[in-house]
Amino acid sequence: MKMVKLKFGFTSVRTRNWSVGISIMVLALIFIIRYEQSGHKLTTEIDEFDIEGESVQEPAKKPHLITLEDLDYLFSNREEEEDEANGLLVWSHMRPFLERPDALPETGQGIEEAALAMKGLVSLINKEKRASSSASGMVSMKARRTCPDFVNVADVDLSGLSPVLELPCGLTEDSSVTFVGVPDEHSRNFQIQLVGSGILRYGVNFSKPSIVQNTWTEKLGWGEEVRCPCHGSYENQIVDELPLCNEQTSRITLEESSNDDAMMDDFPFLRGNPFTATLWFGIEGFHMTVNGRHETSFPYREKLEPWLVSAVKVSGGLKLLSVSATRLPVPDDHASLAIEEKLKAPSLSGTRITLLVGVFSTGNNFKRRMALRRSWMQYEEVRSGNVAVRFLIGLHTNEQVNLEMWREAKAYADIQFMPFVDYYGLLSLKTVALCILGTKVIPAKYIMKTDDDAFVRIDELLLSLKNKPSSALLYGLISFDSSPDREQGSKWYIRKEEWPLGSYPPWAHGPGYIISQDIAKFVVKGHRERDLRLFKLEDVAMGIWIQQFNQTVKRVKYMNDKRFHNSGCESNYILVHYQTPRLVLCLWEKLQNESQSVCCE
Repeated sequence: MKMVKLKFGFTSVRTRNWSVGISIMVLALIFIIRYEQSGHKLTTEIDEFDIEGESVQEPAKKPHLITLEDLDYLFSNREEEEDEANGLLVWSHMRPFLERPDALPETGQGIEEAALAMKGLVSLINKEKRASSSASGMVSMKARRTCPDFVNVADVDLSGLSPVLELPCGLTEDSSVTFVGVPDEHSRNFQIQLVGSGILRYGVNFSKPSIVQNTWTEKLGWGEEVRCPCHGSYENQIVDELPLCNEQTSRITLEESSNDDAMMDDFPFLRGNPFTATLWFGIEGFHMTVNGRHETSFPYREKLEPWLVSAVKVSGGLKLLSVSATRLPVPDDHASLAIEEKLKAPSLSGTRITLLVGVFSTGNNFKRRMALRRSWMQYEEVRSGNVAVRFLIGLHTNEQVNLEMWREAKAYADIQFMPFVDYYGLLSLKTVALCILGTKVIPAKYIMKTDDDAFVRIDELLLSLKNKPSSALLYGLISFDSSPDREQGSKWYIRKEEWPLGSYPPWAHGPGYIISQDIAKFVVKGHRERDLRLFKLEDVAMGIWIQQFNQTVKRVKYMNDKRFHNSGCESNYILVHYQTPRLVLCLWEKLQNESQSVCCE
């Protein structure tokens, strides 16, 4: 496939003394990015909706504009302590990519929210520094660590519009929210909403017994609803090896009847009867169990991932006795100097290291990062500085999460912050940042991308790379024949305008792949000169960019290795994916005790 090169005569402005003409042009650019691609910011929640789908009102939208001040604030030079500033090493290189006329759709919103987040973070850091001058201040700041692992509320009043439960630092995989309630005797319906950058609606309808799940986002509006009992294309869909609808629930008859209760033999909710329902969060989606039985599942959609959820709202004909959230993301206490030194990123050896590993993470995945530091980041090649591992993390919309990340970055010196909020649609900007990091900041012979729920055998990886070429290399689990996902609402949904062809060029699965430095340099140069197109699926994007390298620079060696497992674990692996912190530590222990790459499930 021949890629079309496009160049734009746009000058990147780096100082605050801009000319009037340039200022107007940049302002217009940001306006276009903000409104034509990102849409308006969500400012209020759903006013009302009918669970039977008769009338649904979208949340009201309040327009607002990202300003030049947002970009200036993010990229201005601030006098920081050296160990604090080290987390911002790629920022100065990123600005030209964020100002592109063909920027990714969520770039405007990501920059704007990052500017607000950075202002809040700087304010909290300054307060913490002032408070640290006194013992009482230290106690006070320690008490302000507000990322608890459990929150709950009892005898909930549903008469107001406020959330019934705030989630101070969001959710993560394995988190759960449990509701204990009693539907009113004459209840028509009730609804549960998870609120964040979007809304997940879980609706229970008694008039025609059914459960409806749907999402609303600023970009897409209402998605396609999933109704249990389900029919058509959703009937056989699986999420985390669970069906969208429980088989018993799916047997409910929806035929007209004079006796509503006669239709509800298998329905999990009964009017006047108490229930305990738990909404829990897996790898692929949300799941609801009622009175101990799995009832429904719902795949994650863009902007509806656990870390983006900030509150729970409940409304309708229901007496809510209690709501509790457990297994919430909690940061480690970095107080032990001995632990910090053992886990802190070591000094790097030489001018060019063998391998830079960029781990894509999100703000409140504290436990995942700590599991990696205590496991495969303890390989001798990493501790000696021949291999560097860095976490690439966007800023969070929650100021407490940002403050905890900042403390973590100071303690371990292995975090690189991104100048945007961590939306899924901006992941390929992280890929560009990783290429910058591996060519301009920490030069490396090879550059690897992986995720914070992956376990990497650094020893086997380095051994394998000894037999691989040092240039024009893509190494990993490579897909040579794949097609765009055209299902709207999917995290991987691609419109024909974004990719009109029926297939992608070869690409390596995102949980783990390696490129040579010359490809990384090509990516950085190509984006700086705008010869390369941006594409939201980061692993496919790298495949698109490498195809252009293959066509214009040098023939690429696509080296496929099935020991890179992109879903789960198999023995004799180089990399395994979807590993919880517990499994990561278990895999490391097995390697230490048995010297074998065997799985822990």
